[in-house]
Amino acid sequence: MILSLYINSMIVFNEVTKVFNADLFGQKFKALDNLSFKVEEGSITGYLGANGAGKTTSLKILMDFIRPTSGSVEYKDGISFHEFKSKLGFLPERPFFYPHLTGREFCYYMGKLSNLDETEITKQINRWAPKFKIDFALDRRINTYSKGMLQRIGFLVTLLHGPELIVLDEPLSGLDPIGRKDLKDVILTINNEGKSIFFSSHIVQDVQDICNKVVFIKDGKLVYQGSVDHIISENIKPNINIAYRRDGLLHHMIVDMDKKDEEVKKIIDSSDELVSINPMEPTLEEVFYNVK
Repeated sequence: MILSLYINSMIVFNEVTKVFNADLFGQKFKALDNLSFKVEEGSITGYLGANGAGKTTSLKILMDFIRPTSGSVEYKDGISFHEFKSKLGFLPERPFFYPHLTGREFCYYMGKLSNLDETEITKQINRWAPKFKIDFALDRRINTYSKGMLQRIGFLVTLLHGPELIVLDEPLSGLDPIGRKDLKDVILTINNEGKSIFFSSHIVQDVQDICNKVVFIKDGKLVYQGSVDHIISENIKPNINIAYRRDGLLHHMIVDMDKKDEEVKKIIDSSDELVSINPMEPTLEEVFYNVK
């Protein structure tokens, strides 16, 4: 493992392989294959990959729910997971809620599991509930909550103990556009306070909206890790949208940047009318579907 991986990192996956016995006849399935990457301190790191790429398996290993077949996960300052877990907040893709508790009762229950006293829990509820726009429903039973409300209360209790690293598995899945924006605003808020966020998502646009780092995996192997801007600039050539009018009808032509002058000259030399030339911003989604 390259030493530089450990500098300013919250977690480092060090050549992690995970093999499962797929059936009773001994056939094996390799979910992760020598996977190495890091989550930098202070970053918002998006974790992308198609279904079955190994994202959930690696998050379970990160949380020490399962153990790798080989390799290891290293935590900030070289401490053990037992020491690090108090600095960690985790929201799984399908969290369990006690349906007959109210939202407020659930917050107190989860806060006490993190050894917080009632004064501190109350302080954190009063701080975060309005930001998640769930304060109006805290005294209702959880079995009356919608999908979006469950995501909000689940995220809230993840933050009660002030974790340094927040790990989120598909936190925006199933939410409407308003719900996704609200949760993205909270992610940006906690990151501005110096917290590190690592979240798995299949919604590529959400990752591009808020992440400064990204990790791509495919078939359990690392495809790319680094800045969002760098992966876009390295993998997608910028295009130009040329609009022109021919016989009274408006047409659009998408061309590579390096072919712009050639195509514009053709339009000018013809009887067509050049209307506009606009650069098209490449997106992370284009990269994602190309690397799949």
